[in-house]
Amino acid sequence: MAGRVFAVVGPSGAGKDTLMAEAARLRPDLHIVRRAITRRVAGGTESFDAVTEEEFLSRKTAGQFVFDWQAHGRRYGIPRSIDRALSEGRDVLFNGSRAIVAHAWEEYPGLTVILVTASVPTLARRLAERGRETPVEVAQRLARAVYEIPCGPPIRVVENDGTLASATRAFLGALQPLRI
Repeated sequence: MAGRVFAVVGPSGAGKDTLMAEAARLRPDLHIVRRAITRRVAGGTESFDAVTEEEFLSRKTAGQFVFDWQAHGRRYGIPRSIDRALSEGRDVLFNGSRAIVAHAWEEYPGLTVILVTASVPTLARRLAERGRETPVEVAQRLARAVYEIPCGPPIRVVENDGTLASATRAFLGALQPLRI
């Protein structure tokens, strides 16, 4: 049986990577995709492959990414290894962008989107605490926090303003098959 694909999207600071890590801790059967980003590794909960611009473009040219996009002055890529995990019957989660949802749905028609959200004050606090962006960059990220997803795949919303335990329960619930 093939696995299912979940695109985890939401504004910066919503807690996408934290919830994915907690889900993987509680459900080791999940495959969390390690994306490539043209950014240095700096503390936090996000696990990714830090690559140079040149290395990213080389991987892209070699066809190593199933999806890639640009945001906030960086490049992001989802590796083709996603297909191996799916063929093994594992459910796959990747931290994506609303900009690629339509393309991802074309590539994986069974795709489900999990939209992780939080209030603007919560997002502002988390972005300030992680200390990766300047105040101007934080303001730019907050301006993009109103999140619309292109129509297409099913969307499940997880509110992440409360406790980690509460948000993790909601996130794990969003991974459950739809009941018809």
